[in-house]
Order: sequence, then structure tokens, then C-alpha cells
Amino acid sequence: MNDTPLWTPDERRIANTVMREFADFAQQRTGRSFANFQQLHQWSVTELEQFWDAIWDYFEVVGHKGDTLLTDAHKMPGARFFPEAKLNFAQNMLRTMGGDVAMIFRGEDKLRTETSWDELHALVSQLQQAMRAQGVKAGDRIAAMTPNTPETIACMLAASSIGAIWSSCSPDFGEKGVMDRFGQIEPVMFIACDGYWYNGKRIDVLDKTCAISDQLSSTMTLVLPYLSRCGEVVEMPQRGDIIGLQDFIAPYEAKPVTFEQLAFEHPLYIMFSSGTTGVPKCIVHCAGGVLLQHLKEHRIHNGCRPGERVFYFTTCGWMMWNWLASGLAAGLTLMLYDGSPFAPDNKVIFDYAEQDRFNFFGTSAKFIDAVRNQGQRPIDTHDLSSVHTIGSTGSPLAPENFRFVYDGISSDLHLASVSGGTDIIGCFVGAVPWEPVYVGEIQGAVLGMAVDVWDDGGNPVRQEKGELVCHKPFPTMPIEFWNDPDGSKYHDAYFARFDNVWCHGDFAEWTQNGGMIIHGRSDATLNPGGVRIGTAEIYNQVEQMPQIEEALCIGQSWQSDTRVVLFVRLAEGVQLDADLEKSIRSKIRSGASPRHVPAVIVPVADIPRTKSGKITELAVRDIVHGREIKNREALANPEALELFADIPALQS
Repeated sequence: MNDTPLWTPDERRIANTVMREFADFAQQRTGRSFANFQQLHQWSVTELEQFWDAIWDYFEVVGHKGDTLLTDAHKMPGARFFPEAKLNFAQNMLRTMGGDVAMIFRGEDKLRTETSWDELHALVSQLQQAMRAQGVKAGDRIAAMTPNTPETIACMLAASSIGAIWSSCSPDFGEKGVMDRFGQIEPVMFIACDGYWYNGKRIDVLDKTCAISDQLSSTMTLVLPYLSRCGEVVEMPQRGDIIGLQDFIAPYEAKPVTFEQLAFEHPLYIMFSSGTTGVPKCIVHCAGGVLLQHLKEHRIHNGCRPGERVFYFTTCGWMMWNWLASGLAAGLTLMLYDGSPFAPDNKVIFDYAEQDRFNFFGTSAKFIDAVRNQGQRPIDTHDLSSVHTIGSTGSPLAPENFRFVYDGISSDLHLASVSGGTDIIGCFVGAVPWEPVYVGEIQGAVLGMAVDVWDDGGNPVRQEKGELVCHKPFPTMPIEFWNDPDGSKYHDAYFARFDNVWCHGDFAEWTQNGGMIIHGRSDATLNPGGVRIGTAEIYNQVEQMPQIEEALCIGQSWQSDTRVVLFVRLAEGVQLDADLEKSIRSKIRSGASPRHVPAVIVPVADIPRTKSGKITELAVRDIVHGREIKNREALANPEALELFADIPALQS
């Protein structure tokens, strides 16, 4: 354990933080003194009503709060925050007006646009009117397979202004992957794009869009321009149920946006689990919870102030897109990017940061690792003096990459390694601008989140690995899973391990410095390159192939990341040659997404399973990593485990 911090904020910097301003605000309301972060955090989790009430008032949330702040505070699930409140998410997102820039977009080197606040208001107004004309109403679902463009943001805001529920994925998902998600939620409108760019290559998706549109219950498919805005010729399908953006909004003049006043718990987003044990679970998040949680994280923890420029490298299939979009509620300028982070060259993101003066620079741990491995040193080549915070999430940031941020990117900034997830659409642990940054450690639990690490017996542990838990309610607990009428899927996902306590599925450890180390997922979810994916989505593809009898997939820790390893039991007489490997990868790429493609494919004679017939990914993962297998007695064929030990292909 390294006791020497990489970075320590001085007293002047601490005094000028938004966190200090919020602490002073809370002190005036409560009469309590908050001399350090530990005191502030302790108050935030012991006095939940006071804390979240202070968050609402400090950020001057637009809406009616009501008199009741929290009911059933000791129930997880079951607690309800602000049960009498009325608000609209989009109204809070669109509080800023005028000619200042709301969003800047870059699509590799193909397109750059700026959108002012007034232009954003106008587009949202036209979209809202057009959606209403199509009969969209509160509670309807709108599903989007789109790139990270300003038009996508505007569509989401128009939907939420009405009270429709937004759900999105990125356009690189295969048809089956899209239908596994959107087919469950029956959207009234499907939004796609005319194509996109990746690594300099034009990717057409209109054929896939038509195929998906044919299978969905939506009455209209809206196509957003991207390739056409780059001067490319795009042949739109000649179908009455598919319409381009300009034709969709042309009948409507911009006017003030109207906002439906809805309950705090009104559904805002449907997010999707990784699909480890079947089709992805549909996680429903509420408008009020997302608003308060993201305001807290953008402003208090990440230190962003109105007018600053916030960037996160993300697609619309990752919760960080939803998180980034919420920067509008904080008055921030969104810096949007779509495409490869290394096209047209490996400096494109740092060029963007320098030229457009990022203040908050968010990315994945894998990106930082790749930059280091490429031998880049942006500290020598780019002026990043505007950046006060670098955010990293998606997977644990390796210790050498903590050092690299300060040695190779910028020596004077706040490195904010954070961890949370789609399940809570936010962070459990993350940036603490009053605290030092230590190698390999997330700084601490975020405000309002009663986070701890427990052993298997439910006892808190320090400087030992255990389960990451949260033992008090918070506003971004999902309000439900879609198509889960009795709540059993929701309960089993988070509350089955410890009664009335959220168990997140992360293997974690408190450090002697008061920070946290995330050692990876404690379940079977894969996490290559910081993107959570599920094994079931891979099985759904390869097990359609006649050459494959059965498959098992794990994530193998490899070079400061996780790589996907696919084991296949082949049909009789079939050999795993180069052509079959190519076919397997092509099938997974087209049917799921490029991120699901395994790094290594290994043939095996048998696959271990439980006595109830389920394949056992966790036991295989443990034996591949050389860990003790504790539950051999639960297996019907424990001898099969030996087939996975010391495989040469997994050592290189």
C-alpha cells in the first residue's frame, strides 16, 4: 500500500470547491459543522431526509417538492423519496437559455457542430409537437438506436418533456441484440440513424433499421441524419412508416416547450442489464432520482460549474451517456463525440480536449491504458490546462495508469476514478475533491450513499475483500424491472444476498487511506474494455451454429483489463480451425455487437454444470485464474473442471 498521495488539494483549492459551498449551505440549514469529508458524508447517510432536501434546494430544482421527504426509509426496496413531488426532468435540463453553446459535437474527423441553448430549445419544441401529433403520451416508450449526437439528446428531452420513457442503445448492436432489449418494452416510436462512422469507415444501418422496425410494435421509425450531414448520399427507405428528421419536424414552428408535471417516481429511462442469465433485464429509473443524483455528481463531486465543458467518451448504449446528458441540468456545455477514440489518429480525443477546452474529461480505464501503451504523452504535446478533473470508470483503473495520468497527461488535476453502474445510473464510490488521490484507489463513497464492504456473513470488513453493499436507500434505486409484476426479479438481483441491503455484485476492499479498490465483478458479468456485457448474449449467437454443441464464456483478467474467453464443445467430427473461429466471431459481431467478440476461443471436451443442469461460469473463471473451487460438490461433473486448468492458449 502506497501512503504517498499522487495529488493532494491545497486549502485554497478545497475552499473554492462546490463541495465546500454545499457544506456551508448544509451547515446554515442544520447548525452542524462539516470540517472534513467524513463528517459531511456521515451526515448525508444518517440524516437522509435532511441531505436530499438540501440537494433539492441547493440546486433549486424546478418543481413542487411537497411536504413529505421520505417514507418507509428502512425498506429496501420500498423507500420512497419525495412522494408528493411534481416535476419534469426536461424542464430542469432546459433551464438555461440564450445564444451560449449547449453542445459541441465531433464525429471523428467527419463532422463538427455547435448547438446553442436557444437552438436546442427550438429543436426540442419541434420534436415535442411532432411526437404529440403521433399520439405519444406520458408512459409510452421511445427506443433509440443512435449515435451520440445532439439530435439524440434533443429527442430524449422531447420524450421526457411529455413524460415518455426513453431507452437507447448504440447502432453497432446487432439486430438480435437490439430486439432482445427493445422487443421487451414495446416502444411506440423507434429512432435510428442513417448510418455512422467508425475508424474512418462508413457504416450503413438502414437495412438493419428496417428489419428491426418490422419486428417492433412502434407505429413510426424516425431516422436522424449523420452520414447525410457529412455530405454522403443516403437512400432513405421508401416506406410510409419511416421518416427523416427534417420531414418529421417541418410542419411545426418552434415555440416555448411545455412540460408535463409528473411524480418524482415517474419513469424516465429503461436501462438494460448485461443479460448474463438470459435476455437483458429492463431496469426502470425515475426522473426525480436521476436528476438529484446526477446534479450531485456533476457539481459537488466532480466540481463542475455552470458554463464549464464536460466530456465523457461513451455511446448511447452505456449509462455514461445518460449521465453526460444530465450535465445540461447543471448548466454545463456537453462535449459529444461519436466514433473511434483513435481515428483519424490516436491523438483525436486530446486534440478535441485542447481545441475546445474541456474542463471535465471523462473516459474509460481502458482508454487511459491504451494511451499509455501507445507511448503517448499528451503532457508534452497538448495544452490541457483547462482540464481540472479527469474521470475514469467502466473497469478498475490499474495502478500504473493512476501514475500515468499525472506523469503523462497532466500533473495538476483531480483524477476521479469512480464506480457504480447501470443498476443505479450513478456512482457508489467516486471523486472527493477534498481528499488526496492514492495509487489504485477510488477516493471514497459519494454523498448520500451508505456504502460498505461486507464478508459472506454480512459483517463489515476493513482492508479485506468482500461484497460492495449499500445499507440505506437512495433515490436511484430502480423503481422496478419492466415485465416483473411481482417484483421478484428486482428483489433477486440486489436483495437476495443480504436482506434489506443492496448487494451490488462488486468485489471490493476499503483501504487504510479510507479509499476503495474494486477488484472486479463478483458475478459472471463480463467487462471487457470497461463495457459490461453478458454471456447469454454470446450464447444466443454461437449456439445457433450447427458446429457448436455448447459454449461457456468467462472474463479473464488480462493486461490491466478483462478479455472475453469463449470455450466451445464442438459437434462430433468438427475441428476448431481458422475458418470456424472467423465464423464464430462474425456471428457474434453481427448478432450481438463488436464488444461481445471473444479474444480467445478454446475447444473443450466437456463443460461443468450443476446438478440442476446449469453451466457454471464462476467455477470455470476461478479455475482459469488459479483460485480455489469451493463448491465442487454442487457440480454434476466436477471432473470437467480440470479441462480448464493451465490451458496454454490462456497464458499468452
